[in-house]
Parts: sequence; C-alpha cells; structure tokens
Amino acid sequence: MPHHVPDVGSPDPERKTSPIFDEYDEISLDFELEEGVCFFNDVAYPIGQYVRSGSELLHCEGRGVWMREGEMRPD
Repeated sequence: MPHHVPDVGSPDPERKTSPIFDEYDEISLDFELEEGVCFFNDVAYPIGQYVRSGSELLHCEGRGVWMREGEMRPD
C-alpha cells in the first residue's frame, strides 16, 4: 500500500461515487459496472488506487467498484 492515501471525505449523494462493497459481499454479475475507474464524489481514480473515507480504507478494484479494506487511523 502506498504511503500517502488521499482523504476523500464522505460520499456526497449529489455526486457520482462508485459502489462500495465489503470484502465479503458478493458482487452480482447483473451490476452494470465495468467502468475501468472508480469514482468518488465525481473524481475518477485508477484501478488499484487506495483512498480513505473517514476511517475506512477503500481500494479501487476491477470493474470500477470500491472494496472496504479495513480501518485506518488519521495521519
């Protein structure tokens, strides 16, 4: 994991944010995702990017979804 992880704040319901899943959630193949990037509050992040939302560490995974990777303490 990179040393600097952007702090993106909380998801704004008025802005585009890709779905966020727990690591144990099953992602339905019916989801029309396949973005190639993850969005968080209208900002695109590449596959593989980590971000912090509050105390949650999120990882952008293939198909353009965020996966919760656990908790992270503020810097």
